[in-house]
Amino acid sequence: MPTEKLPLAAKGLQLNFCKTLACDNFGDSDEQHYLVQRTNPKRPALVCRKCGAFPPLINNQEVLNELARQQQVQSHSLPSCNNSECEHFGFDVLTHRELYHAFGYSGDRQRYRCKSCASTFVDKWSGENQKSLIQQKLLGFLFTGYSVREICRRLHINPKTFYDHINQIASRCRRHMSLFDSRLQHDRTSIQLASNATPLQPLSNNGVFWYASAEVNSGYVIAQHINYSETDEPGTLLDHDPFQENAQYLSNTFVNEANSQPAIGSKSIFKRVDHKYQEILARANVEDPLGNYVSLNYPSKGAIIRPPYTSHAHFLEIQKAFSHCDSIEIYMPQEPMLRSAAMSIFLERIKENSIDLLYVTQDIAFPTEESGDKIDIHLVGWWRDRWAFTEINGQHKGICHLNGAEHNEAYWLKRASATVANEYQTRFYNQFTNLVNEPRRKLRPASLLPLLDIFRAWHNLCHQDKLGITPAQKLGLISKPITLAELLS
Repeated sequence: MPTEKLPLAAKGLQLNFCKTLACDNFGDSDEQHYLVQRTNPKRPALVCRKCGAFPPLINNQEVLNELARQQQVQSHSLPSCNNSECEHFGFDVLTHRELYHAFGYSGDRQRYRCKSCASTFVDKWSGENQKSLIQQKLLGFLFTGYSVREICRRLHINPKTFYDHINQIASRCRRHMSLFDSRLQHDRTSIQLASNATPLQPLSNNGVFWYASAEVNSGYVIAQHINYSETDEPGTLLDHDPFQENAQYLSNTFVNEANSQPAIGSKSIFKRVDHKYQEILARANVEDPLGNYVSLNYPSKGAIIRPPYTSHAHFLEIQKAFSHCDSIEIYMPQEPMLRSAAMSIFLERIKENSIDLLYVTQDIAFPTEESGDKIDIHLVGWWRDRWAFTEINGQHKGICHLNGAEHNEAYWLKRASATVANEYQTRFYNQFTNLVNEPRRKLRPASLLPLLDIFRAWHNLCHQDKLGITPAQKLGLISKPITLAELLS
């Protein structure tokens, strides 16, 4: 393909354009406004003729393929049309009831018929759970820190049976969550979200990231994704080439390019933010955190998806779920992988001024809904991002409004918070630290994936705050906490 061309749009989706808000080329994918740099294969990028910015290139079709892969993973084992030639294929009946007819029962399980192709299928999780008691005990042991070996010994089961139970529980949890997620999406006219991306196994260095977005006021986790596929093969290209098919798959031949370590113990929030920008610029691809890895322990099975592709798919799913909302706010840590994906996916909303995207960084003990008396404004990093910093009793907070809104820093310092997504992920690590950090598991992240589905359902429906209220209760989705027995029913 000629070097002056951008990667082809896919179904109207074109994610390659200048992302500098003040530039005249912002959001414009007209090829004449850019140079396409491909002479250095490690840094394929656009170069904006107007402002000189160099956003990395991305394959639009493979973003859609990654979204489809994620949706297939999330809908695995949910009742849906199983005719691959049907237009309703993969649309589960729990969130798309208008596509199906109830069609009697198979034993005590509900049967459905597709309105399009007339094929029938059974909701295998709709009947009574004959294994509920042993699965309640299993989850009880698991959530109280017992190892897999100890749980198997206490329940007189072998490891294969243990993981069979875990997979079945995860399927039931996905079934529950699809119902509540659908209800939440239809009820909202505006949404505030905190997003975060963090290594799934922080001590394993295996390149698998965990993306999560949660509703800010309740902590309800609405979406989570992993840039790992258990069933696909590693990529064949050493360097990312956005003009090739399957560009999203990372090769298992990894060559480190940077060794930038985060600052440790700095009390100055400005220095922490500035150092983060230096760390980002050390990457070959500024939007790919794998660029800061010194080495990579590639999983022994499956394939790693290049993190920017999963990041774009993550926000694309959110965009589709809340497209009807009048306004959206998304708060995120200082990470251009998330920034670029959010700005690309919500470009039209940015132009319409119906979305607010912000970087937020703060000390743990910074008071809630406080902005401080003194606000300092700094232009930071190569991008000259406009940050507002404040301090209360030795606790610091900083925000950067990525849409370019100015003169309302006090409002956003008080309102914006990205902590709930991080707290959710931290709670998972603390709850299952033995499983996450088990040395033999660092090359086998697939075994943790069902646990993520279980933990999300438990967090949203069962986990109570100090007042005894769950995230789903705060959103009015349920009237009381759901018990483990009800979760497994």
